[in-house]
Amino acid sequence: MKVIDRYILTSYLKNFFSFFFILMLIFIIQIIWAFIDDLAGKEIDFGIILKFLTYYSPKLFPLVVPLTVLLASIMTFGNLSEQYELVAIKSSGVSLFRAMRSLIVVNIILCAGMFFVSNSLIPYAEFKSYNLRKNLAKLKPALAIKEGMFNDINQMNIKVEKKYGPDDSLLEDIIIHQNTFNSKNTLVIKAESGELKSDDNTELLQLILNNGKRYEEIENNNSKSKQVKPHTVVEFDKHTINIDLREFNNVNLEEESFNNTFRMQNISQLEFSIDSLSRNLDIRYENFAKNFYSRIGIKNFVRNAGMTNNVSKVDLYTNYSNHLRDYDRRKQFDILSETINLTNGHVQVLNNQKSNFFVKEKIINLHKLNLYDKYALGFASILLFFVGAPLGAIVRKGGVGFPIVISLILFLTYHFIGTFSKNAAEDGSIDPIIGSFLPNIIMLPLGIYLIIRATSDKSILNFDKLLHPIRVFLGKFSSIKLNFKAKQ
Repeated sequence: MKVIDRYILTSYLKNFFSFFFILMLIFIIQIIWAFIDDLAGKEIDFGIILKFLTYYSPKLFPLVVPLTVLLASIMTFGNLSEQYELVAIKSSGVSLFRAMRSLIVVNIILCAGMFFVSNSLIPYAEFKSYNLRKNLAKLKPALAIKEGMFNDINQMNIKVEKKYGPDDSLLEDIIIHQNTFNSKNTLVIKAESGELKSDDNTELLQLILNNGKRYEEIENNNSKSKQVKPHTVVEFDKHTINIDLREFNNVNLEEESFNNTFRMQNISQLEFSIDSLSRNLDIRYENFAKNFYSRIGIKNFVRNAGMTNNVSKVDLYTNYSNHLRDYDRRKQFDILSETINLTNGHVQVLNNQKSNFFVKEKIINLHKLNLYDKYALGFASILLFFVGAPLGAIVRKGGVGFPIVISLILFLTYHFIGTFSKNAAEDGSIDPIIGSFLPNIIMLPLGIYLIIRATSDKSILNFDKLLHPIRVFLGKFSSIKLNFKAKQ
C-alpha cells in the first residue's frame, strides 16, 4: 500500500471508529430509557442487563453504520481539502477517485459485513433479546401488567386502565377474564379499583378488588338447547383473588420459546415464509370467492343457453323491472326490504373480509420488506460513502461543526425517505422492493453527480450559470427601457 493510501485510510478509520462508538453509546442510552420499565425494579443483576443490551445492539447497526460512514467520509475529505492536502494530491497526478481507492475497498468489505449482520446477526439478536424480554416480564407479575391492554397471568387475562402508587400496586378500572379447566371464558370480573399485595414468606400474590361485579356462565348439559344460558351475577364491595407465584418465581431467563417473528428469520427462512403465506392467501381468496358467490344466490339467476364449441353460454335473468309487478304493493315492500338487508349484509361481509385480507397482505409485505432490507443495507454503506467523500472535498470544511450538520441533514433525508417508503410498501401502496431500495435509488444519482463535480473541482451548483438567463433578461429589459426613454 502506498503512503498516500495508508495516510487517507488511517484518517478515515480514526474518524469512523470514533463516530461509531459515540453513536452506539448514544443509541444504547436511548435503549435503556426505552426499556427502563422492563429492567428496573426486578432485582436483575448487572450481567443480565448487559446481556440484554448486547443482544439489542446489533439491531442498531442499520442506523449507526450508514450515519458513521457519511460522517467519517465527509470529515476525512473535508480535512484534506481544508488543509490543501487534497490539492497537493491532485497536483501530483492522483485523481480524486484514485485517492478514494483504499476507502472504496474498505467500504466494499463493510458492505459484505453489513449483509452478514442483517442476514445472520440481527435475526439471532432479535431472537435472543425478544425471548429475554418475555422472560424478564415474568419476574414480577405486578410489573408484567401493562396499562390499557390484556395481560396473561396464570389462568387469568387482566386489563388495567391505570397503575399508580408504590411499585404501581394500585389499580383502576380492572377487567378480568378467567379461563376454566376446559379453556372456556365463562367468568368475567369487573371492578372500579384494586390493589396488589405480596408477602415475602409465601408464594401468593393477592389481588384485592373493590366495588365490582362478578359474572359467571353456568354450563348447560344440553348443548343443543337454544335457550338463554343460565348465569349468575354477584355484586361485591371487596373481593380477593390469590395468584400462585410459583410459576413466576421459577423463571428460566435462558428459555427460548418464541421463534416465529419475521425479524428472527434469515433470507432462506423469509423466502420460505413468503411463499407459504402467499399460497395460503391465494387459497383463501379462492375459497372466499366461491363461498361468497354461492352465498349471494347469483346462481339462481343464471340459466344455460346452449352449448357452442363445448363451451356453455350463460345468460343472466334480466327481467328485473317487470318481476315486482307480479306481487301486491305490500309484498313488493317486503321483497325490497329483504333485498336491502341482504345487500347490506353482503357489503358488511365484504368489508370485514377486506380488512382480514389487508392484515394478511400486510404481514406478507412485512416479510418482503425485511428480506429486501438485508440487501439494501449492504449497499447503503458504499452509496453514502460516494455521497460523503466528494461532498467533503467540495465544501472544504473539516472539524466537527459544518460536516456534522451536513451529514445529519443528508442522513435524516435518507432515513425519512426510507421510513415513508416502507410505510407505503407495508400497506401495499408501492412494491416492497421499491420501499426498501428507494433511499438508495435516490442517493445513487446524487453520489454520481457529486463525484463528477468534485473531480472537476467545481462547486455543488454553478450559480453563475443558473443566474445567467436572469441577467440576460434583465439586461434586455434595461436596454428596452433606455430606448423607450430616448425616443420620448
